[in-house]
Amino acid sequence: MARCFSFEKAISNNETSCKEVRIMNEKHYNGYKSYSYLRANKDYKQYELSYDLDRVPAYTLDLTDCEKEKLNNILTNDFIVSLRDHGFIVPNKHEDILPYCRELHTAFHYEGLSMSGIDIIFENFMDGISNITSKTGLKWDDVIYLLGMRYADIARQDTVYIASSYEDLLKSKGNKQIAILPSLEAASIVENEIDRVDILYGFGIRCMGITYNEANTLGSGLVEKRDGGLTNFGRRVVERMNTLGMMIDISHCGDQTSLDVIETSNHPVFITHAGARALWNTPRMKSDHVLKACAEKGGIIGVCAAPNTTLTKNSAKHSLQSVMEHFEYIAALVGIDHVGLGPDTFFGDHVALQHAYDEMLGISASHSGEVFVESSYVEGLENPAEAMKNMIGWLVKKNYPSKEIAKAAGENAMRVINRILTH
Repeated sequence: MARCFSFEKAISNNETSCKEVRIMNEKHYNGYKSYSYLRANKDYKQYELSYDLDRVPAYTLDLTDCEKEKLNNILTNDFIVSLRDHGFIVPNKHEDILPYCRELHTAFHYEGLSMSGIDIIFENFMDGISNITSKTGLKWDDVIYLLGMRYADIARQDTVYIASSYEDLLKSKGNKQIAILPSLEAASIVENEIDRVDILYGFGIRCMGITYNEANTLGSGLVEKRDGGLTNFGRRVVERMNTLGMMIDISHCGDQTSLDVIETSNHPVFITHAGARALWNTPRMKSDHVLKACAEKGGIIGVCAAPNTTLTKNSAKHSLQSVMEHFEYIAALVGIDHVGLGPDTFFGDHVALQHAYDEMLGISASHSGEVFVESSYVEGLENPAEAMKNMIGWLVKKNYPSKEIAKAAGENAMRVINRILTH
């Protein structure tokens, strides 16, 4: 049985009350598991996966009855937008991670997502670790194969659906489903072929990062020692994305490349999942200069909770508290109208997957610059079934006005999505 998270356990010890809270913005789930329409170990190789939602100790916010009611009202009445989360499930055995990610058939946790309280997810389907046809990933064939297989699986269940327009997103809450807004971590797969941007749009991609941690033909990633900024080709890609109505993400770009993208784009730009470098001085965090420039252009900054990223000097372990310190810092810096939530969680051992792909994706380099003891998971933000609800619940606990919480939980993102997708 799936566990009851944080605010659910705070209600009472009886199962009835727990279930009453779990219905907050809960979505349809009909029992479907990924690729159950195929024959395991005949049509695809089956791995032992981390479906368990009790993988780590439960986290509690200890909300009062009034706070629980306030949280329930927000989840029920306002659009909840995760700027970055994943249905992806990690294998239980660490040695299975790399071979599993080389397969076409990586699984989605539809049941876990149904309990997330989320209406809309910017989902990149873990394209950065999909190395189906290549050894290093972020290749054209890998991503096209990934999209096709994921869409085939999604077509056979009723928890999530693929959205391609702003109008599609608006159906999520009423239909008790989660709208997946297909995204890509980086534009590396475009290489030097500008028309691939249009092809990706045709395949449903509505948000794309410019770079991942390392440089590509568009610009410099955040681990490069010298950031040359947006290339001429990168400017052409930004212009094409603007023309198509595709959102731009600079979460993994170097500072100069980020600033160049913001300046070049006619539309606001997203930082879907990051934090404040002023609190934690690593390349993965964003400088005040970049955060302000993004907001001044009308953009949105989503606060990240991937393990060992949004730490602070006040927290020995990575936790909900340290993550929300980044939220409060950024909100104070750029204003509540320009912040959102992008936890960047998935199901299973996130840190084990980081280790498996460290050298390939420059993960350790992106976390460099501060001395810290690695956290094995983020307390209160272990997976999508609890992450967004706990971040919003934390704001409730801190007595933020409902109007401000609704903005951060999704209203800000919806405003900018509406501007770009209907362009």
